[in-house]
Amino acid sequence: MKILAGNSNKPLAEAISAYLNVPLTKASIRRFSDMEIFVEILENVRGEDVFVVQSTNYPTNDNLMELLVMMDALRRGSARRVTAVIPYYGYARQDRKTGPRTPISAKLVANLIETAGANRVLTLDLHAGQIQGFFEVPTDNLFALPVLHKDLKETLKDEDELMVVSPDVGGVVRARALAKRLECDLAIIDKRREKAGVSEVMNIIGEPKGRTCILIDDIVDSAGTLCNAAQALVDAGAKSVHAVVTHGVLSGGAVARVAASPLEQLVITDSIQATEAVRVSHNVRQVTIAPLLAEAIRRIYEEKSVSSLFD
Repeated sequence: MKILAGNSNKPLAEAISAYLNVPLTKASIRRFSDMEIFVEILENVRGEDVFVVQSTNYPTNDNLMELLVMMDALRRGSARRVTAVIPYYGYARQDRKTGPRTPISAKLVANLIETAGANRVLTLDLHAGQIQGFFEVPTDNLFALPVLHKDLKETLKDEDELMVVSPDVGGVVRARALAKRLECDLAIIDKRREKAGVSEVMNIIGEPKGRTCILIDDIVDSAGTLCNAAQALVDAGAKSVHAVVTHGVLSGGAVARVAASPLEQLVITDSIQATEAVRVSHNVRQVTIAPLLAEAIRRIYEEKSVSSLFD
């Protein structure tokens, strides 16, 4: 197999390469003066099984276009199979029409990825699992829950009275899965969003008083929802509040917002490369999903079961 890394998350690609003991494929990815992207694969890929590692986080459009151009170069270089490994799938929140004359951009991106030459897609914790159906090629959606659960077992091993909390009704299935693994109670925060990007906590379904609460979500962007939820739990008598999230988008002043919140810690994965603000934050921490992705890549290459990773 060959592994080709884009520029969006080189450290993750290097960690996957090290785990599999497969060197990264040499390539030149550069921009012309007008910022056009140019890709040249510097190794023979004819008949090879190639995995392209590229998250489509900020700058989303640049990283997406880079992914498309890399796959086109591989297809024209006669690669046998091209698998797009997209730890963070940008545009995933636009998975349905939210009003008249609005796009379904997650489907548009899926079409672009297929047209560029992807024979298979490997991704992590899609915002909506149904996005797998937007692709006509085989799509594997991995779950970061085992990685996050292992980290919680190590960091909160001395804590008792744990409670998993979903910050909204839509995340109940994810929260229930973690609560089942931790063998603890589940609570739900009912919130009403008055306008985009602003959330208001309305009610807590459950009793968090005296509990060590763990908020779980798939994406943290502005962090408004998480911080409001943490404050509501503290106001309701929670002993402490922690949060685990797969994709740490953390745009704008999100890291500062988390730092000023009652959150003891926010644990995110390295599906998105950490910014300097994240690296120096006292209560934001990254755990790696490189072994999970690497093992999935190995199984795809060897034509073995990927779902058995989670048995």
